[in-house]
Parts: sequence; C-alpha cells; structure tokens
Amino acid sequence: MSVEPPAGTLPATGPAPLSDLVARDAREFGVYARTGGWAFGLMVARSVRPGGQSADETPKVSAKEFAELAGCSPERVMRYYKAWDRAADDGLVPHFEELAPGQEVELPDAEVWLAYYVSRSSAASERGTAIAEAAEAEGIRPTKALEVAENPTALRAAILADPSTARAARAALLDRIKEDPDLQTELARDVVRTDDLKKAVASESRSADRIGYVRQIAESGQIKTPAGQTVDAPVELRQEAERHLSLLDELDDDEDSGEWASEAYDTMKSLVVETVEADPELRVQERRTKFYSSLQRATRVFEELTFDDVDAQEFYEDDMVQQLEELQQAIGSCIAALRGARGAGPEAG
Repeated sequence: MSVEPPAGTLPATGPAPLSDLVARDAREFGVYARTGGWAFGLMVARSVRPGGQSADETPKVSAKEFAELAGCSPERVMRYYKAWDRAADDGLVPHFEELAPGQEVELPDAEVWLAYYVSRSSAASERGTAIAEAAEAEGIRPTKALEVAENPTALRAAILADPSTARAARAALLDRIKEDPDLQTELARDVVRTDDLKKAVASESRSADRIGYVRQIAESGQIKTPAGQTVDAPVELRQEAERHLSLLDELDDDEDSGEWASEAYDTMKSLVVETVEADPELRVQERRTKFYSSLQRATRVFEELTFDDVDAQEFYEDDMVQQLEELQQAIGSCIAALRGARGAGPEAG
C-alpha cells in the first residue's frame, strides 16, 4: 500500500546528475584561472611545428593549418607561439621540440604570461616597440599602453571625464615636450590662440615673476631699489623674504599660489622702499640715479626728433613749436636749479 504525500508538498528528490558539459567547462575554467594564457600557449606549442621542421618529421601542423582549425587568424596563433618561444628561452617552459600533441606540462602562474605575450601586432612596429619600452620603464604592462595608443578616442574620453587622468596626461605632455620641439611649438600656438589659456598663462607668469623676486632676495641677500640700484639687503628684510618663500614652497601643487605670491611681492616691495627712505645716503643716491635715468630717456627721445630726411614744412604745426618752447623753458629751469644747488654747496663758502 503506497502512501501519498500530503497535498501541496513535492516528493523528496536527490541532487540532479552533474552534466558532463558543465563539468568540462568548470575544469577548463579552472585551468585558465590558474594559468591564464599559458593554457592556450601550450595548445599552440604542442600542436604547431617549429620553423624548419617538415610535416614528415612531426604530427604537428603549421600555424596556418592550426588557425584554420581554430577559426582564427594565423597572426593570433603566432603571437601565442612567440610568447611561448620567449618563455622557453628563459627556461620557464619546455621548447617546442620537447612537446608532443596532447602532452601536459606544469605551467607558470597566470600573471607571468603577460610579461611574454603581446596581444597586438602594432607592438612589432617601431612605434609599438617605443610604446612597449616606455611602458616597461613606467612599470606597467606593454599591452595596456598599446591598447591605449590604439584607441585615442577612449583616451580623450577618459581625459575629459576624469580629472586624475587629465593630470596624468598633462604630466606626460610636460615630460615629452622637453625632447619634442615640434610639440612645444604646437602647444604654444594652441595657448596663444585660446583666450582663457592665454590669460591663465599670463597670470601664472606674473606669479612666477613675483615669487622669483622674493626668492632672489632670500637667496642672494641683495635688493634692487626702484631706481635700479643693487644693494645689500638688511638682515630683517632678508629674513622676511625667507619667511614668505617658506610659505610659498609649502603650498601643494594644486593650490593657487597667485594670492600668496602677490602678498609676498607687495610686502617686499614696501620694505625695499622703507629701506631706501631710512638711509639718508642711499636715499640721495636713489634720487640721483632716478634723475640720470630720466635724463637719459629724455635725451634718447629728443635725439629721435630729427629733420635730416624730411622737410619740416610738410608737417609743421603751431603747437609743435609751443611744446618745444615749453620744454626749453623746463630744461632752462632745471639747469638753473642744478647750478644754484652747486653754488650753494660747501665749496661755495
């Protein structure tokens, strides 16, 4: 007599039988998870005959035949072939001649594969070789750099969307323009053609000049007066320059130094003027230097007023003569003042 299960319940069943296809997929997945491309490299190494070996000597097939059987290109097969060959030369895996179809060998870790396999044919070109070498110098996989180089649109998208990528690109460009005059010219042209960039460059240049002014005082211990004299800076003034410079040097790269630079520059300029005014001898020399400078500029300008190659009647105006007469009177007054000062000097007594 059979007992029916209560209504609404399912009969007890054991686990479903494991599909052979699922089990095979799991095993193959495990092999690849442990070994990465080595698993496929082994398939090529034990099935594709080495160069120089005829079909009569081995059951292996050519790379072209293997590719046709695999449904891929011979170039892809040869990239695995060359990767295995490089690893064999380094002693990581057996050479092709030591392997037979279906043979299993212990494979290196998956991470090691990337050091031997180049997934793109562009790596064989001069450009690709340069990119691969630069990637190795930076400590990254060549395949990553080659992938980026082959997809500049993706690189542009990353730069536009991600500030950190943009900063990395900027740093790379700055490193490159040191050895690429053409790129320097192109970037400079781009800057002057873009108003916002041109303004930013002018602002940064002004900040750099102001920081340079403070740094020069702190490091050389000398100041340049408004009239252009170079004299030793007082100890207090130099210490103030060093203090401001220390604050500027502590700023992070991403901090705007413009406001700090302006404050330091204005402070030092004021202190330089105070230094000149506090020293009677320096103050007199400063005024003498300013006078000579102005006199030399006026002389150069007046020397340009020549009629050697033109008839004055062609452009004569009454106010020209008037201005020259006023200038003559001013010069006469200046000469009289200087002669009067000389006459009032100590030697006059």
